[in-house]
Amino acid sequence: MTALAMILSYVESLIPVFFGVPGMKLGLTNLLVVFALYRWGGREALIVNFMRILLTGFLFGNPYSIAYSLSGGFLSLAGMAFLKRTGLFSVIGVSMAGGILHNAGQIGVAIGVTDNYRLIHYFPVLLLTGCLTGFLIGILSDELLRRIGRVREG
Repeated sequence: MTALAMILSYVESLIPVFFGVPGMKLGLTNLLVVFALYRWGGREALIVNFMRILLTGFLFGNPYSIAYSLSGGFLSLAGMAFLKRTGLFSVIGVSMAGGILHNAGQIGVAIGVTDNYRLIHYFPVLLLTGCLTGFLIGILSDELLRRIGRVREG
């Protein structure tokens, strides 16, 4: 799973997506984190997420990219695990919350690193993009979970 997440991270870096906010991505690797969370649980999703962030950070990034990814990844996963546990949200809703929380974690680190509280003005755009990408990743995650489930049952 970690290797797949790294591949998706690399593929995502090749896709020229521009949402109007520097550093915005589609969040393809979150597909595997959501899958791991629902398929195996929070501990396994945490391991996949943590290893992917460290390895891709060392291979393709820098210490800042690792810090941003860790903050967004951990806040996102913690929120998704909590919402999943409540049973009140679908995979899509959990993924949307994950997208929003990932961006919230990253904006928090950006404010801390730059000591510039004006970066909070990006949050409405980040909220919208996190919602949108979380929705798309949630649809893909839900479909992947269904198809894998059918393969195991058959």
